[in-house]
Amino acid sequence: MLPYEEAIATITDYLNENPKSTDALTLRGMKHFGAGERAKAINDYLAALEIDPNCKARLALQSANEILDFYNKDLFNP
Repeated sequence: MLPYEEAIATITDYLNENPKSTDALTLRGMKHFGAGERAKAINDYLAALEIDPNCKARLALQSANEILDFYNKDLFNP
């Protein structure tokens, strides 16, 4: 099992017992993002924000959106 997969599995087990843990949702979202699963990461951030609109997931979601929105016109005009 890869490190990201192992961490995601462990956090998911924790979330099965503590479904309202915004910190665990945010952490799992960060692991998903690092593993390249952007949609799953954003879903976890949004789930955490639904529970507590002022949690750490707000910054993680903002950061993810900035990364996904990045555009470098020089890369497309050689």
